[in-house]
Amino acid sequence: MSDDRDVTGGEVGSPVPGEGHGSSSATPLPAEPGVGPASAEPEFRSEVPAKPVGAPTVGQPHGEAGSSTTALPPAGEPMAEVPAAFAAGPTAGGAGGAGVPPFGATGAYPGYPGYPGFGAPPKPKRRPSGILVAAVVAALLAGGVGGGVGAWIVERDDKPASAGVGPSSSPADPASLNRSPTSVAGIAKQAVPSTVTIKTKGKVSGQGTESGTGAGFVYDKQGHILTNNHVVSLAAAGGELSVTFSDGTTKPAKIVGRAEGYDLAVIKVDDMPTNIQPLALGDNDKVAVGDPVIAIGAPFTLSNTVTTGIVSAKDRPVASGDQQKVSYMNAIQTDAAINPGNSGGPLLNAAGEVIGINSAIRSTGGGGGQSPFGQQQESGSIGLGFAIPINQARWVADTLIQGNKPVYAQMGILPDSRYTGTGAQIMAQSTNGQDPVTANGPAAKAGLKAGDVITRLNNRAIGSYEDLFSEIWSHRPGDKVKVTYQRDGKEATTEVTLGQRVGDN
Repeated sequence: MSDDRDVTGGEVGSPVPGEGHGSSSATPLPAEPGVGPASAEPEFRSEVPAKPVGAPTVGQPHGEAGSSTTALPPAGEPMAEVPAAFAAGPTAGGAGGAGVPPFGATGAYPGYPGYPGFGAPPKPKRRPSGILVAAVVAALLAGGVGGGVGAWIVERDDKPASAGVGPSSSPADPASLNRSPTSVAGIAKQAVPSTVTIKTKGKVSGQGTESGTGAGFVYDKQGHILTNNHVVSLAAAGGELSVTFSDGTTKPAKIVGRAEGYDLAVIKVDDMPTNIQPLALGDNDKVAVGDPVIAIGAPFTLSNTVTTGIVSAKDRPVASGDQQKVSYMNAIQTDAAINPGNSGGPLLNAAGEVIGINSAIRSTGGGGGQSPFGQQQESGSIGLGFAIPINQARWVADTLIQGNKPVYAQMGILPDSRYTGTGAQIMAQSTNGQDPVTANGPAAKAGLKAGDVITRLNNRAIGSYEDLFSEIWSHRPGDKVKVTYQRDGKEATTEVTLGQRVGDN
C-alpha cells in the first residue's frame, strides 16, 4: 500500500490529522461502513483522545491490532482516550498509522470533471477533509488506478494536436540544459536508483487478502530500507513483502522492526544489488522555509516518479491514523506533489540529501469530482504534503536496526480531550483508576498538577493536546523541556525531564 496520509485542516499550532499516501488492493472486499475517505470522525484508541479536529483516514489496507488503551468517559463526542505520550504508567500502548484504503474498494481514475464528450458530471459526493496516507491499494491499481491511469495517459498522449496550435519549437540543445549533479535532473539521476517501490500482500481477518504499494529508500550498505510503518504493516503477520528497484529488479524483503507511533519501519533485502548506494542523510534542523525540495515515490503505483517544490512550513503538528492506530509527527510541510503511493519515499534537499520521509497529505473535503470514465475520482495532491523529519527517523531507524523496540518520550499526564480552550489541559480528576498526573512521574516531579493548562513547550506554542503530543514525541527520553502552564488564572513555568515508554504495546 502506498501511503500519503491525509491531514485534516487546522490553524497553525493545531495538529493536522492525516491519511498516509499508499495504496492497497483488496481481493475483492465488501464495503465497510465508515471505511475510506468518506468515513466520519473515528473513535481513536487509547493513545489518542478523541477531539473534533477532523477524521484522519489512512491509506494502508487495514488497521492492526490495537494497543492497550485507557478510555475516558464519553462526553457527547466519540470515546475520549489517552495518548501514549501522556499515558500514566508503563503499560500505555502506542499509536500507529494503520488504516483502511483511502480510495475505497474499487479505486479511482484521474481525469477532468465534465471532460468533453462525457456530459455533465453528477454532483460529487461530500467527503470530510482529512490527511491521507500515501499507500496505494493494489486492487485499485489492478482494476482501477492501474488501468485507468494507463488508459488516460495513452489517450492523452495519442491525441493529435488541437486545431490552432502552432508548430512546436526546435528541441533544445542538450548542452544548454542544466543537468549538473546539483540540478533536479542530476539529483534525480543519483537518487532514483536508491529509491524503491514496496509491495505487500497479506490476509486480513474476516476480509480476505489485500495488497498494497508504497515507497522507501536504501538506508545503508547492509540492505536496510527505511519506510513508513503503514506501508509494510500488512505484511507484519506473515504476509508477503517485496522491493522493486528502478531497473525493475525485484527482491524479497523482511521486516526488521516497526515503530507504530512514529509511523516508521525498517525492512531488509539480504542480497542488495552491489551497484545500489544508500542515500545521504541531511539535517532537518538546517532546513529553512522556502528551500527547494524533491520528492520521489510511486504515486498510484507509478514507480520512480520525481516531483519538486519547496519547504512550505516546519514543525507542523500532524496526526495520522484510523480508529485503531494513530501516529504523531512535527512534520516538514511541502508543496511538492505527493499522492497515494508516495508514502515512505524520500524528501530531498538541493544537495540530494534526505531531509524527510513523505508520509501524509492534506486532501480537499469535496473529493476529486467525476472522471471522464464515469467513476468518482479520489483526491490527490493539493500542494499540502507532510514528511517525518529525518533526524527523528534516523534515531528510530538505528534503534530498530539494533534489534531494540521503539522508545517514546513521556510526561506522565492524562490530557483532557474535551478541553476547548487554548492549550492542553491535564485531567482534573482520576479516570478509570489512573491519576491525572502519574505519581513520582516526570510531570509530578516538576510540580505540575491536575487541571493545569500547558500553553508552551520550550519555544513552541501549544494550542491543543495534539500539539503537545507531537512536540513531546519530537524529543527523546531524558530531554529537559521548559513547560509554561496556567493554574487558577496565573501563568508559571517549570522544567520537565521527559520519561520513556518502550514498545508499542
